Amino acid sequence: MVFYFKARPEAGDYTIFMGLDKFENEELIKYGFIEDIWFHVDKMSSAHVYVRLHKGQTIDDMSEGLLEDCAQLVKANSIQGNKVNNVDVVYTPWSNLKKTASMDVGQVGFHSSKMVRTVRVEKKINEIVNRLNKTKVERKPDLKAEREAVAAAERAERKHQLREKFNCFFFEQLLESNHMFLCAEAP
Repeated sequence: MVFYFKARPEAGDYTIFMGLDKFENEELIKYGFIEDIWFHVDKMSSAHVYVRLHKGQTIDDMSEGLLEDCAQLVKANSIQGNKVNNVDVVYTPWSNLKKTASMDVGQVGFHSSKMVRTVRVEKKINEIVNRLNKTKVERKPDLKAEREAVAAAERAERKHQLREKFNCFFFEQLLESNHMFLCAEAP
């Protein structure tokens, strides 16, 4: 089960999501997208919260409002972090998550600690958490199938682009050879 939330309207049309438990987190880790940004309360047990950015966007494109929504949601879904003030929330691109065979279910490391950022959450802001919870939708997605469908569409698009380049190249070659032929016949 995955829980989906809508970010504040002024942040843009973004979906925030988190797994039901550590087993669902494992699937989210395994089948994430390059546009996903992962959030977790630092040094405490918490939910794994993600936001999916738009194609071509990076972590640097996140607005303060979107960052605050994600940080508040992850703090609210941490048994320890929810009870204390001044909690650090770490976040990083999904592609920076590192999973090894020796790690427990739901546990992750990082390929590069330089890509991990931290935001301090002074206190839980109920208005933000309540607004997010009003948009909450539960689904049982086939994460593997979703990932494979997107990968197939991306491969098809790359194939189409290559075919277009190939066709343009040969059209240009044809024009050049016809030009030479026409020039040779001219009196």
